[in-house]
Amino acid sequence: MPHDPHAQFDQAVLDMIEHSPIGAVPFTPAYRDALTRLYASHQAYADADHKNGHVTARSLARLPSFHANNLAALIAGEISPEALETNASVFDRYVHALPAAFRAKAEAFRLIVAGRVAHHRAKQGGVIAHDPIHTLILVPGTGPHPGLPGNYLYGSAFQLTADANSAWAVHLHDSDDAAALFDAPTMAVALAKLQEVLDSAPFNMNELEALGFRFN
Repeated sequence: MPHDPHAQFDQAVLDMIEHSPIGAVPFTPAYRDALTRLYASHQAYADADHKNGHVTARSLARLPSFHANNLAALIAGEISPEALETNASVFDRYVHALPAAFRAKAEAFRLIVAGRVAHHRAKQGGVIAHDPIHTLILVPGTGPHPGLPGNYLYGSAFQLTADANSAWAVHLHDSDDAAALFDAPTMAVALAKLQEVLDSAPFNMNELEALGFRFN
């Protein structure tokens, strides 16, 4: 196997990023070249929490992901979709896991990420019409833009309509307008893809193409 002449220096840069409280490295040509290589190999990303800072994939791999705490039970067919932990509760757990200094900034994303409370609607004749199912995830990673505070991407699996036979979709977003999209014919396919995303974190959104996602 050919020896990589940059490997030792690049590993030293990763160590430097992890030991810096703001993910900083010197702004010299050698370090900029190393960062280019590390970004290209998905070993380092732009840090969402510190301007001009960086974060390593191996440090993000130590972070938890957040999803409905009974998602596995739904996948196993043990509960109905309506019994899933709410998006607001999932988002609460994400915020509380962040360092205190980042929580207020994270709260500013609550409506965009977790949405408004869904209300069940009664139809005439006693038939209850439920809002389409929508379940939130937050995973460590980045996109074309940095992630949410703590370096998190957010997304969901959801029904396209409230009909029982509705198609589903899985979406992932960074903190701006980038989105990775996956179309699923059924809930089972959507939830399997959601689990695949959870198992793959951390990642750059451009890596999701390998999982069948398309981009907006």
